[in-house]
Amino acid sequence: MPTISVLILAGGRSKRMGRDKATIDIDGVPMLRRIYDAVAACQNIDRIYVVTPWAHRYRAILPVTCNFILEQPPDLGPTIALSQALTVIDSTWVLTLACDLPNLSTPFIQAAIDALPSIPARSIAYLPKHVDKGWEPLCGFYRQICHHSLLAYIEAGGRSLQGWLKQQVVTELAITEPMQLVNCNTPADLESVVAERIATSG
Repeated sequence: MPTISVLILAGGRSKRMGRDKATIDIDGVPMLRRIYDAVAACQNIDRIYVVTPWAHRYRAILPVTCNFILEQPPDLGPTIALSQALTVIDSTWVLTLACDLPNLSTPFIQAAIDALPSIPARSIAYLPKHVDKGWEPLCGFYRQICHHSLLAYIEAGGRSLQGWLKQQVVTELAITEPMQLVNCNTPADLESVVAERIATSG
């Protein structure tokens, strides 16, 4: 197996939510901790990192084994945050996740990890794809060697992960359970997620 690290991005201002998404409890567990626990239960994970300007906010809700990468300066977006993190992480693959994926499950992640040895060498990423929106850049895997290309894209003024990925060879991560990719960006999204969980458990 290749070496694999996990990178959770928790540097957004959560403007649409109106409060820090990472600390919102769902079933009594903060969203950031839910994602950490889901990946920590997987096999073949080397390290788990959180990239954020606000590590002090999250230390109390995460295990001491969690590694923090300082996103500096803040508010430059996920493209810059990913690039900064890739200067620190040296694993073959980096599973990159947004902090607002409340339905993400260990079996889904493990199945994707198990498929990594079969990904063609020319693919720099293994990502889900939406029919209308294109690649899902914050719920999938990047080869660490893509960092050189990403840096060049940023230095040329690029800031969109979608724009960069259009220039790259990417293998699609097939999704059989679309709920795994539900983002919780707004209060309405949160209400929908909670209602769905209640309906499912009932």
